[in-house]
Amino acid sequence: MSGASGTPYAAAVVRGLLEAGEAVDLVVSRAARLTLLDETGIGFRDAHWRDDLREWLSRGADGKPFPFEGDLSDVRHWAAGDLAAGPSSGSYPVKGMLIVPASTACVAGVALGLSKDLLQRTASVTLKERRPLIVAVRETPLSGQTLRQLVALDEAGAVVLPASPAFYAGATHIQDLVDFVAGRVLDAAGVPHRLYRRWKGELGGSRTLGEG
Repeated sequence: MSGASGTPYAAAVVRGLLEAGEAVDLVVSRAARLTLLDETGIGFRDAHWRDDLREWLSRGADGKPFPFEGDLSDVRHWAAGDLAAGPSSGSYPVKGMLIVPASTACVAGVALGLSKDLLQRTASVTLKERRPLIVAVRETPLSGQTLRQLVALDEAGAVVLPASPAFYAGATHIQDLVDFVAGRVLDAAGVPHRLYRRWKGELGGSRTLGEG
């Protein structure tokens, strides 16, 4: 999780991974902690990360309580400054990496191979090991420089997935829009979920859903 706005996207993805029975290695950048505090009022502390994570996952995109009773025993938190952490090595067993949300600074760092923190280092390792890397960029408008960096990530094998909600799934609440993006991230990672209504080739399906 980088410092871009969009912490509800990250929460929805983590909940989706846990619901699917996936283990999660969590890296929250220093900038992401500031964004999380700004958008939710929740601090993220290394010494109390599990309590802070549960409080965060128990909030919906509108800031109200969200029904979450997931088991956090399959979540392992790594400090962003810990460059000796497990995910910093290609020998550490993982299926892939999801950067949600991805800031333009994070995109630049990964595209250039800077590895200035654990988030960027793990992304570089993911690419060199030819593992899936999904980058949910959350910024608008995009400069030419960032677009070139995103093309570089695509050419390196990453999936560039803009945090761009769709409306055909019949969204009636902000959480529905967030869950659509989170669902597309999980789709790209091959993780099953039920976060949004899939397109079935029937026009007007979203209106019918909303009327129900």
